[in-house]
Amino acid sequence: MVSPRARQNYDGVVLAVPVTVPYQRYSIETAHWWMGRALRALADGAGISHRDFDGFSTASFTMGPDTAIALTQHFGISPRWIDHIALGGAAGIVAIRRAARAVQAGDAEIVACVAADTNQVDTFRKTVANFSRFAQDASYPYGAGGPNASFALIARHYMDRYGATREDFGKLCVAQRENALKSSHALMKKPLTLEQYMSARAIAEPFHLFDCVMPCAGAEGFLVMREDSARGLGLPFVRLLSAIERHNAFPDDPVQERGGWLMDRDELYGMAGARPEQMDFVQTYDDYAIISMMQFEGLGFCGIGDGPQFVRQHTFTTDGSFPHNTSGGQLSAGQAGAAGGHLGITEAMRQLMGIAGGTQVKDAKLGLVSGFGMINYDRGLASAAAILARA
Repeated sequence: MVSPRARQNYDGVVLAVPVTVPYQRYSIETAHWWMGRALRALADGAGISHRDFDGFSTASFTMGPDTAIALTQHFGISPRWIDHIALGGAAGIVAIRRAARAVQAGDAEIVACVAADTNQVDTFRKTVANFSRFAQDASYPYGAGGPNASFALIARHYMDRYGATREDFGKLCVAQRENALKSSHALMKKPLTLEQYMSARAIAEPFHLFDCVMPCAGAEGFLVMREDSARGLGLPFVRLLSAIERHNAFPDDPVQERGGWLMDRDELYGMAGARPEQMDFVQTYDDYAIISMMQFEGLGFCGIGDGPQFVRQHTFTTDGSFPHNTSGGQLSAGQAGAAGGHLGITEAMRQLMGIAGGTQVKDAKLGLVSGFGMINYDRGLASAAAILARA
């Protein structure tokens, strides 16, 4: 086997103009409409025309049959670099990595990274029905469909092996709701207690109502460019210190226990010149609390199997220990489809720019964002992470 070469760092690459198009529970608009609103907000935020974006990266579950190329005509842009990233909750960080390399190589000057999905009355049903051939063949014949059942399988396996309880998952959900109450971008605005979490109706054991994300419509976006370009435009920015991605990691796990973060985290921290304990906040991909717990382990905040104890030791609120998913995350902000993989990025950018408002973590200088996506039957295939720093 050929040993991989040391990866080039991301010196000189920055992220600017975090954009969230306010979420709606349901929408009669298309994903294209939501993506267009994000693109317009990026142009307005940068003080330039959208036609000045010479790089364009998209992620969406509901923009079919179109891909990124169709949107160039739809939006009147003429990029010289383009990407369509079908990696679900890992798409945002993968977009950063690819856009950063394009900028470093001179293939693009300013890359607009946008993700959006609509949520019409039957959108979720259609998305689930056509999501994965593997999932259809493995689960649909037995009467199970959609992510709730697949993630419930992962959660139950983890609980049986490592001693996690519903109360552990509930602590994360309740903390994220507390954060969401302070966030202008979150849809969930009712307080949530652990008692309410525990007594909620069952969905797919061990999951109950508040374990599951609420599908909604919305969009997220940001720009990737060189630092000198951001300074020339007078834009606040955050630095990209490191980023990793890994797909189909640990295929020998009978049911997924680990993600690809574990395989590449030494590179993640080494390239950034940082350690896990130096992170001022962490934004994980949180379609379910079990996946956040796996990310705590895989990213080195605790050992494999130590996630439950780690959860019991911290508050996870913006003003407490280990600030986590400071916007409320998808569990309390809503899951706008593929935009869910970009939500943690835009929130991290606001934290590091000092513009996070009510969710601001005091003196935030370093933040970690992680992504996870593309569930088949018994595992998610895509994992990614990035470390960002205050300018």
